[in-house]
Amino acid sequence: MRLLKSFLILALLAISLAVSWFALRSLPMQAGPIEFSVPPGASLRTAARVIEAAGIELPAWQFEWMGRLLGRAAHIKAGSYEVAAPTTALELLNKLTRGDVSQSELVLVEGRTFRDLHALLGNAPELNHEMAALHDDEILRRIGANESSPEGLFFPDTYLFDKGDSDLAVLKRAYLAMQRELNAAWATRNPGLPLKTPYELLILASIVEKETGLASDRPQIAAVFVNRLRLGMPLQTDPSVIYGLGERFDGNLRRIDLETDTPWNTYTRRGLPPTPISMPGRDALRAAANPPASDKLYFVARGDGSSVFSSSLEAHNRAVANYQKGNR
Repeated sequence: MRLLKSFLILALLAISLAVSWFALRSLPMQAGPIEFSVPPGASLRTAARVIEAAGIELPAWQFEWMGRLLGRAAHIKAGSYEVAAPTTALELLNKLTRGDVSQSELVLVEGRTFRDLHALLGNAPELNHEMAALHDDEILRRIGANESSPEGLFFPDTYLFDKGDSDLAVLKRAYLAMQRELNAAWATRNPGLPLKTPYELLILASIVEKETGLASDRPQIAAVFVNRLRLGMPLQTDPSVIYGLGERFDGNLRRIDLETDTPWNTYTRRGLPPTPISMPGRDALRAAANPPASDKLYFVARGDGSSVFSSSLEAHNRAVANYQKGNR
């Protein structure tokens, strides 16, 4: 019995030494950085095979046994990883169990259109591009959206993703984020707003976003449009007209453009346009949901990003003469 115990102790010691040697030695690898992706549900041995195929010599069965002996074989996290310098098996195991993934990011900017977003996703080399061959209605169906137009439905924010993720998956996350933000703004809205649905709030917020040059002016701009809606006045917002022109807009908005009717021409049509005209951010949503009490019906840009607000057409015309015609 004593001999058996001694043998077991020696065997355990040998295993411990072997595991330590394997765990702590620097692994042979190709010139870095080396990138690899561990699929969801992968075992430790599968992860080791992926790593070895990427250019790091890592015998799969030894890596698996090391993970089992350390009690961490069941804690592998899927994702994209990057190894930029010589590493050890233990460092790789730590990376895999921490989920120390190398992610890319996509920044959605307030005020951009779905056309801009579509191009941004299409130009992201790390994404798996599924949208390119799809029409807008199919894109909406794939992400679970019930709206008829994709415009304005995606929340501007920074989105992290693993290399090889689908562009539709990122788009769906942005859609769900906008639904959360929009519902939160709608739930806390001023009950006297002349808006019937959260989608109408989204449309109004998109206009506020495009009209705002100075962040502090955003609530007053929202108030102007809400006052106009209450009175049945045309919104007369240039960004909406420009949106309706689409690719015909050459950077110069002319009188004939203001007089040419489209569904988004808020000079020829009263009320809100049929869809948003941009992606509004959180501040635009909140400003549209809770504009301050105001009697202002007009505003004009000063030229420095800020605006002058007026409650009468006469005062507005004076402001236009001062700031847009150069009669200072």
